[in-house]
Amino acid sequence: MAMPKWGLAMTEGAVTAWLVEEGATLREGDEILEIETTKITNVYESPAAGTLRRRVVAAGETVPVGALLGVVADASVPDTEIDAFVARFQEEFSVEAAASAEAAGPEPRFVDAGGQRLRYLVMGDGKGEEGVAPLVLIHGFGGDLNNWQFNQPMLAEDRPVYALDLPGHGGSAKHGVVGGVPELARAVRDFLNALGIQRAHLGGHSMGGAVALHLAAEEPARVASVTLVCSAGLGHDINIDYIEGFIAADRRKEMKSVLETLFADASLVSRDMVEELLKYKRLDGVASALRAIADASFADGRQSHVLVDRLEGVGAPVQAVWGAADRIIPAAHARTVPAERRHVLDGAGHMVHMEKAGEFNRLMSDFMSMA
Repeated sequence: MAMPKWGLAMTEGAVTAWLVEEGATLREGDEILEIETTKITNVYESPAAGTLRRRVVAAGETVPVGALLGVVADASVPDTEIDAFVARFQEEFSVEAAASAEAAGPEPRFVDAGGQRLRYLVMGDGKGEEGVAPLVLIHGFGGDLNNWQFNQPMLAEDRPVYALDLPGHGGSAKHGVVGGVPELARAVRDFLNALGIQRAHLGGHSMGGAVALHLAAEEPARVASVTLVCSAGLGHDINIDYIEGFIAADRRKEMKSVLETLFADASLVSRDMVEELLKYKRLDGVASALRAIADASFADGRQSHVLVDRLEGVGAPVQAVWGAADRIIPAAHARTVPAERRHVLDGAGHMVHMEKAGEFNRLMSDFMSMA
């Protein structure tokens, strides 16, 4: 198992803690160590079942992407073979070669969709095998495609996965943004048209969930399934102080305080995360775009586009995944989705797909495979 690449800018990571000892029996998906990047700390899960035979990197050590973290193998494999594998890997591993390989990895692309220039990142090959619909991931208010950094690579193992920057966000067009959920849903529809995607699974976080649900209700034949992640659109309640605080924040301390409300564990808000968002907010056109979207989507401090009455008109299956400690949109809103398709995860807040990435990825992958 090697140091993963989480996000486009990640070049190295620090092992902050091992969660299992050498000799432990592991199942695929077991949490085995914590990795800290400049953006956020996340848990690394075992890529295979077996025995943890070696912990190669010690807690507190920082290594480049691709470096060997540990070895999982059958208990019957002799220690001499494990030692030889580690020695061979370390001898052949080149930081320069790893950096070159990472540089050749997927890069964001741009497309003209409905007269707007939209940025997106695609992982996985082509438009998918016959009968396998791709997945389109839609971020929330103030977010961008990097919000899916812990999810997109894993979900792309089964199908092409597109992470999109909505108008006014990330690297997409900032000027001329008007309206809220219906207008953003049209932008996603135009994106599908521009890329020739006839039918897709949709995953939407927060405001992006309402966007996904609106599109599914408007064009049900084009949607294979919808995963709503701490979604807007299922009730009027929203923490308007977060929305207004995000728009107003122009200093590090203010932005950090605002972002801390997104997580169950406030320590996950890093300096780099704060600086990156402040840099985005200083871009020309961002302030007016965010203001226009907020005014249309959260008038009078409430959600303006509640779509519960349209759930039955969505032909595709819909599931909801929520963080039990969500302080932006109440987890109670998940009750609008049938119990068997409702998942409220403890120890997570509004960014449940980041705080509980492994569990979230399994829920989403299993749901799409059954749709």
